[in-house]
Amino acid sequence: MIASPARVIAFFALQTYPSLMNVPRKKHLIAIVDDDESARSAIHGVLKSDGFKPQAFASAEEFLASGQQSETACLISDIRMPGMSGLELQARLAEEGYRIPIIFVTAYGDTRMRTQAMRGGAIVFLGKPFDDKVLLESVRSALET
Repeated sequence: MIASPARVIAFFALQTYPSLMNVPRKKHLIAIVDDDESARSAIHGVLKSDGFKPQAFASAEEFLASGQQSETACLISDIRMPGMSGLELQARLAEEGYRIPIIFVTAYGDTRMRTQAMRGGAIVFLGKPFDDKVLLESVRSALET
């Protein structure tokens, strides 16, 4: 059997740079940040039923205190919440050097918010209520970035 060129290159790269063996695998945690218990629970259920590993947080502050930012592969956040808003959370994560794909969901979105979110690097801005299939497609898209 002849090895593919990609396998040959990978073999030689690992021989030359053994530290490549320790490159972390793709993160799988999907964080949900929403002050609305029913919204959090619904999103959690949709993601879990599709095989994702979701974890829900009642506030941006709770998510930040969890220390799970580096394990988070995708963040789904409401915009308007008591305390720190979703947009403030986005800015804080960027300041701290976390490049987490963010999907914003909100019942109160306007053009200014959408523009700010997208300029800040959001992947998608969904209005509530949204279609579960659109959310799942958005998460898959975010995980590919």
